[in-house]
Amino acid sequence: MSAREPAIDARPAMFRNHPFGFILSVLLIPAFGLGLLILLWWYLQTRSVRLRIDADQVHLERGLLSKSHVDLDIGQIRTVKVDQSFFDRIFRVGRIAVYTTGDNPEFRVNGIPDPNRVREYVRGRREGVA
Repeated sequence: MSAREPAIDARPAMFRNHPFGFILSVLLIPAFGLGLLILLWWYLQTRSVRLRIDADQVHLERGLLSKSHVDLDIGQIRTVKVDQSFFDRIFRVGRIAVYTTGDNPEFRVNGIPDPNRVREYVRGRREGVA
């Protein structure tokens, strides 16, 4: 891995995050193309969120036309909370909340593939920084 290449580069998953919604959308395609509109909107939603983690930084980028960025030093992160339902565990996706100080998370991201990998990576890097 090069110095510029992020260790983790993830976007929310479509099918794995909501498999039943995906199947329903495909079934609705014959209904005046409603399923295609739903899938297009859903695809744009997943492409508008990007979580990148490199050696010392966590970057969250939201938006397609307007952008919002959150950058955190791994040493500042106190907790990475992972929530997974039964179906999330089957499809290996989950919700991540990143806390620095206080009771409110700095950000939350839904539908991230393999969220425990993110939590373990941040934990390992944070211990290396401290």
